[in-house]
Amino acid sequence: MTAARPPATPAAAPASPSTARVINDRLALNLLQDEGPLTAGQLKTRTGLSRPSVADLVERLTGAGLIEVVGESGAQRRGPNAKLYGIVARRAHLAALDVRTDSVTAVVTDLLGNPLARTALPVAAPADAVTALRRATREAGADALHTVMIGAPGLVAPDTGELRDSTGLPSWHRDLVALLQRELPARVLVENETNLAALAEQRLGAARDLDSFVLLWLGAGVGAAVVLDGRLRRGASGGAGEIGFLPVPGTAGLPSATDCGGGFHALAGRAAVAGLAAGHGFAGSPEEAVAGAAGPAFLDALAERLALGAAAVAAVVDPGCVILGGELGLAGGSGLADRVAARLAALTPVPTSVRASSLGGAAVLSGGRLAAREAAQQVLFAPPAPPRPGEPRGA
Repeated sequence: MTAARPPATPAAAPASPSTARVINDRLALNLLQDEGPLTAGQLKTRTGLSRPSVADLVERLTGAGLIEVVGESGAQRRGPNAKLYGIVARRAHLAALDVRTDSVTAVVTDLLGNPLARTALPVAAPADAVTALRRATREAGADALHTVMIGAPGLVAPDTGELRDSTGLPSWHRDLVALLQRELPARVLVENETNLAALAEQRLGAARDLDSFVLLWLGAGVGAAVVLDGRLRRGASGGAGEIGFLPVPGTAGLPSATDCGGGFHALAGRAAVAGLAAGHGFAGSPEEAVAGAAGPAFLDALAERLALGAAAVAAVVDPGCVILGGELGLAGGSGLADRVAARLAALTPVPTSVRASSLGGAAVLSGGRLAAREAAQQVLFAPPAPPRPGEPRGA
């Protein structure tokens, strides 16, 4: 019997000229973002477009104020050097905020994400965060901000972007986003701090060669960010990665919906690490302790604790790699990561490597800058809406 042939797949309809222009413009802008200034010839080579199409593209983007001539190529040849085109970085100013329980750090950047000014202040009320942001904006010489990305502890609802309390956060945290939206003529977005740190590690740090990993944040609190197949997974309510509430052995009790004191936080939070170091006769900072100053016995005991949380993560999502992030993960380096890996291998059959962060606590601001840049460019690089019937173009 002859096997029946599957029905032919209908050919995709060709893109309309306007759609093709939008696709080509965005491709060129992405290349200029990722690779820096390029000549028209280089854009032709990288996009595969014809010379006339590239010429039209350059004219459109220049006329829209998105790209400009930023120099000339250094190629030695007869005649004038080719013009180099780059994104107009001053087209918009952006900001990233790293909000902690008692402080805020603000960085203002241009449209390419290049830092222009930075301000850090203690915070006791939402108005203090506004003060820090306005100070950084003035120092950057910016008149206004286009997009502000806030990185903060707590649950961020995926559908509304609302920052919700989990435990131990001051009340002003929940008022911060609404205040900034009222006070600033800018688009204000919020993301969990560990998720932003994972974005930075994925693009700039220890996870650059990974499609899947979990970032285990080790700071004042503990958290996790889950990246699978290149995508950040937030969960149905934004609660993916709230590993501080994970019930684990070795604590005095069990966590509750409002208190992670009986969960993994009680073993791996900064105060718990300091207590463990003190039990080994070390009175210095937790960063000094995890860097090796508290001795190998302390590191072995801490690795035992961290492996409990990592083993639970490995058993559920099989990320292939756990990155020890935050200030303590960076300070512990490969010495702590190797100890956690050895203990983890004995706890789970799921192969899971362990790496130390290469960015530490700075990853939150770095991720915030990246997220603000992408959010702003998504708006600014979008094609203009077509005119309504009877409405003149350019109105």
